[in-house]
Amino acid sequence: MEKTLKKIALIGQPNVGKSSLFNRIAKQRIAIVSDMAGTTRDIRRHEVEILEKEALMLDTGGIDETNDAIFSNVKRKAIECAKEADIILFMVDGKKLPDDKDKELFYELQDLGKQLALVVNKIDNDKENERLWNFYEFGIDDENLFGISVSHNRGTKLLFEWIANKLPPKEIEEVIINNEIQDDEDISLEEFLDPIEDINANAQLDDGQINVAIIGRVNVGKSSILNALVGEERSVVSSIAGTTIDPVDESFEYKDKNITFVDTAGLRRRGKIEGIEKYALNRTTQMLEKANLALLILDASDELVDLDEKIAGLVDKYGLGTIIVLNKWDENMDTFQKLEEKIRSKFKFLYYAPIIAVSAKTGRSIDRLKDKIVEIYENYAQRIPTSILNKVIEEATIRHALPSPNGAYLRIYYTTQYEIKPPRVALIMNKPRLLHFSYKRYLINYLRKNINFEGTPIHIIARGKGQRDIDEDEVEAF
Repeated sequence: MEKTLKKIALIGQPNVGKSSLFNRIAKQRIAIVSDMAGTTRDIRRHEVEILEKEALMLDTGGIDETNDAIFSNVKRKAIECAKEADIILFMVDGKKLPDDKDKELFYELQDLGKQLALVVNKIDNDKENERLWNFYEFGIDDENLFGISVSHNRGTKLLFEWIANKLPPKEIEEVIINNEIQDDEDISLEEFLDPIEDINANAQLDDGQINVAIIGRVNVGKSSILNALVGEERSVVSSIAGTTIDPVDESFEYKDKNITFVDTAGLRRRGKIEGIEKYALNRTTQMLEKANLALLILDASDELVDLDEKIAGLVDKYGLGTIIVLNKWDENMDTFQKLEEKIRSKFKFLYYAPIIAVSAKTGRSIDRLKDKIVEIYENYAQRIPTSILNKVIEEATIRHALPSPNGAYLRIYYTTQYEIKPPRVALIMNKPRLLHFSYKRYLINYLRKNINFEGTPIHIIARGKGQRDIDEDEVEAF
């Protein structure tokens, strides 16, 4: 059953801060923020969570009463959006006096009979609170008037609480689990239907969307790789380090998958990051939070350095499917085996990531890289049947018995995968805290020998029967 969300519309004249508030609510930089009036022209839609309540946020173009056809169309879309919404946030600039256009539009919105708030932005300090008195002439009640400063994150908590009170509780959909369970006198059926298998079930559906982060230090050829993959000159390519500042998105269909590449600005050492390049680094980390896969680009013609290892650590931190790409292979005289040994020694924590040598200049192995992206994503998003997981883990425990720390008898009752992207596996057992990480690592390695997990980390946790919560500190990733 499709989830129905309440809709929140952001309405207001250009340059009052709607996109900034949209980004604040969405907790990521989605809307483009600029001092140039009218930057936002289309309606952006994004599912958000406000104080544990879900909603669909609609960010409209700025409304400007001119004869310009573009802005006339923007106003029409904004009004249509307001009619569609359940909650309307009408935003004005608190550093200016209310004008007739604002009042006229506000009264028009009032007539729609929706939940309506007047949001006065750019109230940056206590002294500027006095400006709020000017906006009472809109005829707004105290509880629906909010003085905020998005840039200073001031006053937004009260606004968010007001919005959350208008939203229904988060929907919890019933999940039916059909697993074969062997009889065991120590375990009840309720204990198996109770565990983590149904956690985030709705979020686990594979939508075939592959978000690929392209990362690496400055001037290793990320833009050239992107251009070679999409088959066109999409990013500016230059020998000057740091040419790419903003991430560039490019999407295309390949083997029934929608692949979106984000070409990020090159990463430098922190001491050398200045101005807009520091902003680019922040955008890179935001992009990694949304990515499924990462292409770690290394320069095959240059020596590996500590910064390469630090950048690779970002991939490990976000638990992404990973392919290590050796670019400029045509300029290197070393054998692939020799380079592979260096990389495996440097990036031990990415032992599961395949290494592909390519040349963006000549196009060598670019098609192979495309195929590998799809393959690794499928490994990253796969859900292993419970019967297969239990069989593999049982074989592993027969080959290498569970340890008996201090004479304690350990027993694994059941194994289940409770999450994908990356795969997360739970061992339901009698004394989970006594299972040593080295044995978990053995089980992960045995899983890899029997199931194709190439390119993806595997997270594993031991938990007791009937234990509902997952302590992320206990999750081991290998």
